[in-house]
Parts: sequence; structure tokens; C-alpha cells
Amino acid sequence: METKIDEIAEGVFRLSTFVPEIAPPAGFTFNQFLLMADEPLLFHCGFRGMFPTASAAVARLLPLERLRWISFGHVEADECGAMNQWLAVAPNAQVAHGQTACMVSLNDLSDCAPRILGDGEVVDLGGKRVRYIDTAHVPHGWEAGILYEEVTGTLLCGDLFSHTGNGPAVVDTDIVGPAIAAEEMFLSSSLTPTTGRTIRGLAELAPRTLALMHGSSLSGRAGDALVNLGDYYDQRVRRTLAELDAAFGENPA
Repeated sequence: METKIDEIAEGVFRLSTFVPEIAPPAGFTFNQFLLMADEPLLFHCGFRGMFPTASAAVARLLPLERLRWISFGHVEADECGAMNQWLAVAPNAQVAHGQTACMVSLNDLSDCAPRILGDGEVVDLGGKRVRYIDTAHVPHGWEAGILYEEVTGTLLCGDLFSHTGNGPAVVDTDIVGPAIAAEEMFLSSSLTPTTGRTIRGLAELAPRTLALMHGSSLSGRAGDALVNLGDYYDQRVRRTLAELDAAFGENPA
């Protein structure tokens, strides 16, 4: 495996590892993001097996022991599998996540006590500022949350907009269509009455860049992409309800 490095916004580096065996024939990328600041932050830890190549990539950008913060979208192996490996090489680092993730999983899983972030809380990294936003069950996981880097306008999206392939690090073209195609294939998202509204609400941040964990990041028209993806999930909910009504009628019991 090889981890490629691309700067997708000023001081925001995408670390991308492509795995062709997943979702063939297109394959699948696993992306981590390093925010360069006085207190550097790594978003996504990657699988444990990816740690050697991912850590070598980070070491090309800064000494590993300089890492101060580690975060991720939700508790899943590709997002936090290597969490304790990162903590071992960065003794001053601390995992930061929302209350639900810490209460349910990270207080036990993390080798050092995590920092609990409140919904909307801002952490000043020195040169960059990240705001934590709870997105429970969006796209999946009770503990799901994302980070918004306010200086560069970069929304660290986690699994939102996931799509297959090994495209460019950043594009200015449609990512909603590929994301819908991947969702129709994987059916990985939680469908709730608030899924679409939660995604559309992120557009109010007016982000300039969407940093995706799986697939190419987006530069420009980020708000439109969030609104359109949210609308798609509303359609999915309505479609699912219609299918249930057709199958069970008005009285499922």
C-alpha cells in the first residue's frame, strides 16, 4: 500500500490510501486529514494495518511526536482502528470527540482519557480553529460527528459523500451523483426523519471545501452539494415509507 499526500486547502493535507480490492472494479480510498497548526490535528486514524504507511506519510510533513489532537467521524475500524498506535508515537496527543462517543466507547478504547467536545465547541489549534458538530446517526453511528475548520472553511465530512474509485485529491465537479451511486450499492447510511435536515443544516456553515474520507474532496459549491445530498436522503426516507406501506398497509401489526 502507498499513502499519497495532497494539500487540499491551506495547511490541510489529504493522506490517501487506495485499496483496489474493496468495491471492485473501481476500488476504494481511505483518506485521513492532517491540519497543520501550532497544535496539529489528525482527522481519521485509519486501520491498524495501514498505520505504517500512513504514519510514514505524516512523518514527511511533521515529526509524529508533534501531533496534539486526534479525531474522527465515528467509532469504526477504518476511522479509529489505529488510534492507540498514533497515541503511542505522539505522547502529547489526545483524542477529542463528542460526549456520546466518549461515554459509549472511547473512555474504554483509548489508551489515554479523551477530551469530550460539546456540540458547537471550538478548539483553537493556533493558526486554525475546529468546531465540533454532533451529527448523530448521520450518515451512521449514534456517536457520529464532524469537524469544521473555520480558517480555511474546510468541512471534515467523515463518511458523508463516500464514493468509489481513485480519483483526484480534490475536484470541482459533481460528487453528489457518485455518492448516491455508492449509497444505493452499499446501503450504509441510517435513514431517519432528520437525516436530510441534518445534512442540509451543514450548508449554513458556508464551507469552501468538503474533505471526504472516501473519494475525492470538493472545492467550491459545497453548500449546494450538502443541500442536494440532504434532499436525496429525504427522498430515500419517503421511498422507504412508501415501500413499507405497500408491504404492510396501514396496520403493520
